[in-house]
Amino acid sequence: MPAYPISTTAIVSDAPKDGQVQWRKESVRLRELLEDEVLVRIVASGICHTDVALSMVPEDAPGFTPYPRVMGHEGSGIVERVGSSISHVKAGDKVLLSFDFCGKDECRACADETPGYCDEFHTKNIFNVPHVYEGENGKSTGGLFFGQSSFSKLALVKATSALNVQELVHDEEELKLFAPMGCGYQTGAGAVTELADVRERDEVAVFGLGGVGMSAIMAAKARGAKTVIGVDRVASRLDLARELGATHVINTAKFTALTVDLSKAIRDIAPRGTNAIIDTTGVIPIIDAGVQSLHPKGQMILIGIVDGKLSLDLAPLMTADDFEKALHDMHTGATIKPILLW
Repeated sequence: MPAYPISTTAIVSDAPKDGQVQWRKESVRLRELLEDEVLVRIVASGICHTDVALSMVPEDAPGFTPYPRVMGHEGSGIVERVGSSISHVKAGDKVLLSFDFCGKDECRACADETPGYCDEFHTKNIFNVPHVYEGENGKSTGGLFFGQSSFSKLALVKATSALNVQELVHDEEELKLFAPMGCGYQTGAGAVTELADVRERDEVAVFGLGGVGMSAIMAAKARGAKTVIGVDRVASRLDLARELGATHVINTAKFTALTVDLSKAIRDIAPRGTNAIIDTTGVIPIIDAGVQSLHPKGQMILIGIVDGKLSLDLAPLMTADDFEKALHDMHTGATIKPILLW
């Protein structure tokens, strides 16, 4: 067992009880950092739905370390010390923290500079590392969640998870603002700029207007998208989405047939369908509505954690009840196979 010489405080997650997360603030101790780790004083950490969802995993779930664990994966802070192999950050540098990845040449994703698809992503991020903390009464506590466990005043962070922003971020107040960059901001914006590659003529819809969804709205606006549709059931979020760049908003709060009503509302705004839909909700009827609202060459990007099995009706993407439109779309390549319904 390692020694635990570094005293700090952390929000510790115990096993879920009665369908609720069990988080508590506790005095803990950290083990000494390894050569590829950085000790960071955390200034701020966003709370993501992933932190909550993975705090609800049953205690005996395969692959997961036993509870208790320290979560948090949207951290920002100041470097206190660095391991012997670290050269990209030094003590005093401001850092934003993100996910961990292997960086190996034999990993196709890392070699292609798409580390979010790393072969070892789940092992290095979803599963906490055991024996990082020692809690009250000497109890071993897992850490290095997403390479950081930023729900801790002091955190051990993998080198690959620490981004040096010393020359970009001016002070601790800015660090607080940019803390969600490690997950929420880059996930929402990246879905628009990297996966969908949204352009000026595109029509985009974003389902769910939390941190990830709002980031997608802003990115679509920055890319000059023709239409940016924000979808949520909270009026204040819809108002903010308009301020951040949404050209249209849809409030689903009073929809009685979610899939039908939402797909119709989108088609009323974008009759030919959307070029890209970003879903952050994981709600199956909403995802189904999105598929039915796509342009024939549109993309559906799923970010939200889906609870259940997807069973989607793809027929609306394949059919046309107007033979002249079907003929036109066939010649232009707008549809793969037009089908006339009698």
